[in-house]
Amino acid sequence: MLWTAELQATIEFYTSVLGFQLDELNQEWGWCSLRKDAASIMFATPNAHMPFDGANLTGSLYINIEEVDTLWAKLQDKATIFYPIENFEHGMREFAILDNNGYVLQFGKEIDEEA
Repeated sequence: MLWTAELQATIEFYTSVLGFQLDELNQEWGWCSLRKDAASIMFATPNAHMPFDGANLTGSLYINIEEVDTLWAKLQDKATIFYPIENFEHGMREFAILDNNGYVLQFGKEIDEEA
């Protein structure tokens, strides 16, 4: 579960830019659940129990996908690029974007050594 001060804008980003489906939304709780294929993510608005100064995840969310080049072509002009598509020595072809909250989303596919 990630926090957002902009729940509706986050839903819009994940559904229209990334193609996620809104599974559930509870406005009273300030919470939603989104899904695309095998990936699911929940967002909630900050509450009184924890201070919140915006996205402060110390890492990133990594999503393995088969069609990394296709997704790159779709997103490269629609999202803020954190780093462009590249083949890495650790055997992955990947890229990363920032979502509307500033969270880093990495998308990658294992490199086929025979290709």
